[in-house]
Amino acid sequence: MQSIVRRRGCVRAGVALAAWLIWGVVCHAADRPNILLILADDWGWGDLSCHGHPYVKTPNIDRLAREGTDFHRFTVASGVCSPSRTAVMTGQFPARFNIDGHFAWVEQNAKRNMPDWLNPKATLLPRLLQQAGYATAHYGKWHLANDMIPDSPSPAVYGYDDYGAFNCSGEQMPVHADAERTIAFIEQAVGKRQPFFVNLWIHEPHTPFHVLPMYRWRFRELDEPDNIYAATLAHADDRIGQVLDALDRLEVADETLVIFSSDNGPARAADAAPLELMYDTATGAGFGIAAARGITGGRKGYKAALFEGGIGVPFLVRWPGETPAGRVDQQSLLSAVDLLPTLCEVAHCPLPDGYQPDGVSQVSALRGMGAGLRSSSLFWKIEAGWPRSKARPDHWAGFAVVTDRWKLLASRSLEHSELYDLVSDPLETNDVADEQPAVVASLLAQLQAWQQTLPSAPAGPVFSQLRQQQNP
Repeated sequence: MQSIVRRRGCVRAGVALAAWLIWGVVCHAADRPNILLILADDWGWGDLSCHGHPYVKTPNIDRLAREGTDFHRFTVASGVCSPSRTAVMTGQFPARFNIDGHFAWVEQNAKRNMPDWLNPKATLLPRLLQQAGYATAHYGKWHLANDMIPDSPSPAVYGYDDYGAFNCSGEQMPVHADAERTIAFIEQAVGKRQPFFVNLWIHEPHTPFHVLPMYRWRFRELDEPDNIYAATLAHADDRIGQVLDALDRLEVADETLVIFSSDNGPARAADAAPLELMYDTATGAGFGIAAARGITGGRKGYKAALFEGGIGVPFLVRWPGETPAGRVDQQSLLSAVDLLPTLCEVAHCPLPDGYQPDGVSQVSALRGMGAGLRSSSLFWKIEAGWPRSKARPDHWAGFAVVTDRWKLLASRSLEHSELYDLVSDPLETNDVADEQPAVVASLLAQLQAWQQTLPSAPAGPVFSQLRQQQNP
């Protein structure tokens, strides 16, 4: 692979289609890796056998850790799904789009001052790669809109050549068809000698849990909720294994950058819940929240929390010949907003003129040479209530700001804050706010300044006709 430096001058951002075609001749496909982004849904940091889970078995995902690098300081941009996915797609904090929670039906979106879908005119990772000559596809969960809003844009509008999805408008793809669709698309791209970018956004282990008998049999010694959870993850791991095997069979594994991560930490019921079936409009019936048994590896909080258990998720990278094999990186601070600039650099795809990501390229970190320097802190915004509740004591923070060392969590009114030293205390066990008043003041000032940059309301073509009819 020729160096990124030598390719930097191939094209400039914002050029016309003819220039892209010329660039495609000079920077041919062999110089750029294929990209497979596997994003799970509610998969906790501790829900991998390579991270020490007591009964979940994930040999195929473990293979990525063995053949690549396991980054322990990766965080997503929210404790819930839609904002995290927005950050992956745009390279920007989801609060810049007024996306603080999951996309729901029109009335709930309006009540929370959210759009009805992600703005398709935003700078988007798949569209940039599509314009750079990649074959692009999305299979699995979407949730950058909601299936209950029929006029929401399809994934094709966002820069995908092909897709099969659920939690989007139109026909809902069967949950377990994600791997076979991915493999078929990769086969097609390989046949055309075209580099590919595929989002494989699997459903697991989000509720409802859709379990096959053969996987339940594997874990028959476990109590039923644990049995359901382990079976669900094992099935997902097997489908990921099918895709990895296909890369081997097609002899493109050495030319493919594979990432495995999750949109947020594991879900847990606030109170004891009976084991029963639930129905989802996008995926059908399956077991409900009582079977959610995900773990965080000792990190505080769960899904919807801004503590590390809610935003600190697995991040495994296999990039043969580039990413060190069998390495654990506990130093590099990586974020979901870094994915767009990182993958664009990997693909020799320039960023558009005038576009400013909140993330930075982390190619050096992927190569084991240390993380890129950040010019600013990382920020989070989420719906949360203060004071803390007994049932969900770690879900009170509405804001967070992180530097390389410090993490400040604050209530939505900023009336209460806590400070943690992530270098010496990565599990957030000791609030040092009283000991570091100057650090608290500095980070609160940063947070307030960042708030001033955020829009007061959604903008752009992001509203359903149903919403416009309700609010003429």
